[in-house]
Amino acid sequence: MGSSSSSLLLLTFLALSFSGTQTVLCHAFSIQEATIQDLQTAFRKNQLTSRQLVEFYVGEIQRLNPILRGVLEVNPDALRQADAADRERRDEEAPRSFLYGLHGIPVLLKDNIATKDRLNTTAGSFALLGSVVPRDAGVVMKLRKAGVIILGKASLSEWMGFRSLTAPEESMCSIGESLWFKQWIGDIGCSKHGSSFAGNRNRWIHPLSGQFEFSSRNQTNSRRKGAILVDSLQIANIEEILNYTASGEGVAALAEFKLSSNAYLRDLVASPVRSLADVIAFNDKNPVLEMMKEFGLDIFLLAEATNGIGDTEKAALLNLASLTRDGFVKVMKENKLDAMVTPVADSDPVLAIGGFPGISVPAGFDVNGVPFGIAFGGLKGSEPKLIEIAYGFEQATKFRKPPSFKP
Repeated sequence: MGSSSSSLLLLTFLALSFSGTQTVLCHAFSIQEATIQDLQTAFRKNQLTSRQLVEFYVGEIQRLNPILRGVLEVNPDALRQADAADRERRDEEAPRSFLYGLHGIPVLLKDNIATKDRLNTTAGSFALLGSVVPRDAGVVMKLRKAGVIILGKASLSEWMGFRSLTAPEESMCSIGESLWFKQWIGDIGCSKHGSSFAGNRNRWIHPLSGQFEFSSRNQTNSRRKGAILVDSLQIANIEEILNYTASGEGVAALAEFKLSSNAYLRDLVASPVRSLADVIAFNDKNPVLEMMKEFGLDIFLLAEATNGIGDTEKAALLNLASLTRDGFVKVMKENKLDAMVTPVADSDPVLAIGGFPGISVPAGFDVNGVPFGIAFGGLKGSEPKLIEIAYGFEQATKFRKPPSFKP
């Protein structure tokens, strides 16, 4: 427990290492609700620097994190990266790309996305605090190449909610904080399992009948922007797909989790744990720190009991492939659809079992004023179209409201 407590203090120190930063408003330019395009324009007009932008967001994290608990760690090198971006922008011989896009923009990463730097990558677990990854994750490599500033790591349900059945359910929480609260300009995360619509004639469906009502206002706005909404379509065997046990997703996930976790842990340059069994042992030795009484380890124990991909797992994987081919893929291709629209998380199993992309954006507020989202999913390779559709939906509906942060 002594080493764990020291690690916790280290994490706290890193998160507060920018103490004393001030909220920044430059030349009457407001950062609070600015878009990336707005920020790039301010950079070019010398109304704002990347350093000032990072200082602003770190200040907002310090102010709001005690309430939101959305950020685990702030990058101690964020200001250095910001200064480098500012120098590159002033360099007359620098590529024009430095004046646009993501260059000099701070982004938060969920804490299960590896960064080869002084940040931790823990998946929310103390068992991985202090571990060292061998390389950046692929998405991080692309972000760095684009000139992004890695601001820090965002929180998540430990192990993406896969530790136990009673663990807090994982959702797009950190992305939700970015969309609704907009205290930091960008966030990259992952779920558990461009231009507007005009002239594009995007075709959407919601095939999970009875689970979601696409409001008349949403439909009117979408159709007005050029979308074609296709209702009353069914995904074959949808009930089986949504049943984690009946589909075989549970069987496959347990075996794959153990294999993937063990491979990842073995590949680390340094780590307190080297296998799923080690992680389980760490939790058993630190029951208070890991809240064992509250959440337990039942999924971990089931995963550890598996022994690779045997006949049972192969049958499950074949069934998932069949459900995907005869369900989501068939509906999308036969009806020449661009996207499926569902409430956030409802489409997770449909997309996850086939490895398909999805994107979520704000869609309104419930009767208690709690924001909720809408998700768009598509076939492999459809990410540009999904981003276009999601952006168009946001612009057509304008559901997001700046937060008040009132109790």
